[in-house]
Amino acid sequence: MQSEYDVLIIGAGLSGIGMACHLQRETAGKRVVILERRNAIGGTWDLFRYPGVRSDSDMFTMGYDFRPWRAPRVLAAGGMIRDYITETAREYDVEKAIQFGVKVISADWSTERQRWQVSGLLESSGEVRHYSCSFLISCAGYYNYDKGYLPKFPGIERFQGQCIHPQFWPESLDYRGKRVVVIGSGATAVTLVPALANEAAHVTMLQRSPSYYLSVPGYGKLLRRLEKILPRRWLYGFVRSCNIGLQRFIYNRAIGNPARMRNYLLGQVRKALGEDSDMRHFTPDYQPWEQRLCVVPNGDLFKAIKRGQVSVMTDEIVTFVEQGVRLKSGAVLEADIVITATGLQLQTFGGTALSLDGHVVQASQLVSYKSTLMQNLPNLAFILGYVNASWTLKADIASRYICRLINYMDQHAYAVVIPRAPEGEASGESAMNTLNSGYIRRGNAELPRQGRHLPWRVLHAYGADRDMLLDTPVADEFLEFSPR
Repeated sequence: MQSEYDVLIIGAGLSGIGMACHLQRETAGKRVVILERRNAIGGTWDLFRYPGVRSDSDMFTMGYDFRPWRAPRVLAAGGMIRDYITETAREYDVEKAIQFGVKVISADWSTERQRWQVSGLLESSGEVRHYSCSFLISCAGYYNYDKGYLPKFPGIERFQGQCIHPQFWPESLDYRGKRVVVIGSGATAVTLVPALANEAAHVTMLQRSPSYYLSVPGYGKLLRRLEKILPRRWLYGFVRSCNIGLQRFIYNRAIGNPARMRNYLLGQVRKALGEDSDMRHFTPDYQPWEQRLCVVPNGDLFKAIKRGQVSVMTDEIVTFVEQGVRLKSGAVLEADIVITATGLQLQTFGGTALSLDGHVVQASQLVSYKSTLMQNLPNLAFILGYVNASWTLKADIASRYICRLINYMDQHAYAVVIPRAPEGEASGESAMNTLNSGYIRRGNAELPRQGRHLPWRVLHAYGADRDMLLDTPVADEFLEFSPR
C-alpha cells in the first residue's frame, strides 16, 4: 500500500487532533493523514484507564483555543477528555483522515524526491504499509506507550498478591475490601489513592520522598453563576485568559521566591489536615516547581486521610515479601494489591527511527528550532506541550506556527525547509530542563538538546512563545529554504 500525502501526522491524541484541525482551518486543500497506533482517538486519554484518571491542568486552558471547554468541571475525568477530543475531530471533519492500528516504525527523508518515506506496521496483521509525505509532524508525545518505568524491586517474584502498573490497568481488577499499597507520590498516585479509598479496605501511599500539593476547586461554581448573566463566548474566553495568567503567576512566584511559595503550599496542606498532622510526609526536600506540582481537586486526598481511609508513609523498600513489602525502617507493609505508580519511560517521536537518505539520525543529539522544528531535519515538526502549564497552550500555538510555515512555503514555491543551528549551539541540557523529576533525569539521553540562545532555546513561557511563534516573521537567517 503506497499513499501520497502533503502532511502526515503521527498520533491521534490531544496534539494530533489539534494539529489536524488547525491544518483544516488555516491551510488550503492539504491531503492529510493521521496514523494512530491505537484503535481509538485520545492518545494518553485512551491509554490510561485507572480509577480516577483525570487532568492535572484546568480544562479551560487545556482545551483547544479554537473550541473552548464549556463544562463546569475544572479538572476533567479521562473519559470526558477523550470524548472532547473525539467530538472535536468530528466537528472539524478530521476523523476520516485517521488510519487506526498503524504503528509508525521508520521515516526516511529522500533528498531526491524531497519527501519523507514513512513505514507503518499494521499491528493486527503484521502488514507493513508505506506512505510518502512532504511534511512529517510527530504528535506522539514524549513517553513510551509500551512500558512504564518500573524499578527493580528485590523479591518482587515472592509477593503473593497482585502487582499492577497504572499504565496497564486491568479492567477486571477488584480492589473492594482489599489492602492496597500505592508506590509513588506523583500525579498518578495522588489521583489513584482517593479514587481507590472509598472501596478498598485501606490504601497506603508509600513514597520515597514527598511532593508539593496544590488544592483547587473541582467545579467552577462562580462560572455557573456568571453563565446566567454573561455571553458564553465572552465568558469562557475571559476564564481561559485569567487561568493562563494565574498559571504563569504561580510558576513565576515559585521560581522568583521559592521560600514564600513553599510556605504557602505547606500551609495549605497543614490547614487541610489539621495542625497536629505529621508534616514530614508532606514536606519535600526540593523547591516548588523543581518538579511538577500535584493538583488535588477539592482536597480529596486530604479528606480521605482525615477519614482514616488513607495513610501516607515515607520510607524505602528493601524487598518484597510474600505478604507485602519490607521497608528500610524494618516495618512490613502488608498488602493484597501493590500498585507501582513509579512513572514513565521517555521516548521521542513515538519511537520512530529517523534517517536522511538512509543514514540514521539521533534526534536526541540535535537542538530544536522554536521548539517545533529540529536542527538539520527537513520538513519535520513536532508538538511538545508545556510541563509547567497546560500542555495544549503550547500545542495550539505550535500548530498555528506550523500552518504559518506551510503557507509561507506554498506562497514562495518552496518545497523544503531545514533549520541550521550555529556551531556549538547545543548545551548539555535537555529540552525539558525546567524540571528535575525522576522520569526526566532518567530519560535525559532520549530528549532533544537545549539550545544556548533563541530561537534554539526552549522557553516554557506562553507569552514569549506566542510572540516568537505567531508574531515574528516566518523566514530568518536560521531557516534554509529550497524550491521544488
